[in-house]
Amino acid sequence: MIIWINGAFGSGKTQTAFELNRRLDKSFVYDPENIGFFFRRNEPAEILKKNFQDEPLWRMFNYEIIKHIVSEYNGYVIIPMTIYNKNYFEEIIGKLRDEHIKIDHYILGASRETILKRLSKRLEKKDGWAAKQIDNCINGFNELISKSFYIDANKLSVYDVVEEIAVKSGLALKKDKDINIIRKIKRIIVQIKHIRLFV
Repeated sequence: MIIWINGAFGSGKTQTAFELNRRLDKSFVYDPENIGFFFRRNEPAEILKKNFQDEPLWRMFNYEIIKHIVSEYNGYVIIPMTIYNKNYFEEIIGKLRDEHIKIDHYILGASRETILKRLSKRLEKKDGWAAKQIDNCINGFNELISKSFYIDANKLSVYDVVEEIAVKSGLALKKDKDINIIRKIKRIIVQIKHIRLFV
């Protein structure tokens, strides 16, 4: 089963994914962005797309890799990835569903103000690439709501979002034995690992 966590850049997808992974036995976090970074390191600058999702190979590779993981791995695959283009959504998520792969697709909703605050914590500028995508995301998600679970993440903590996902998807979460400071340290580690200074 796939738990796909969608939302605007800065909506809390990655933190939610790794917290869910921490609380869910036999689960794995797959990051489709890594294929985009592969292209950036291995293609001439002249042919690189500003948004690597516009690269057909990015969509094809991720579809094939995700399909392969699901076929070989007996566990939950958690995917934190923003996709707001309806056609791209269908090329990956739609095709996987056509293969009868169960995907619970979540959209984490957050206001522009909330997103900008979270982006600043990731050291991203207010006029940076991610901030410029906010309106595209909001408009695109409106077309995807019918194929998704929507969670208003404005006032919910990461832990609350994970609990809501667990309820909606029927997941049995492990009891959280970490004390608050340990949880915070783990979240900081996730945040540092996923700072994209070059985006």
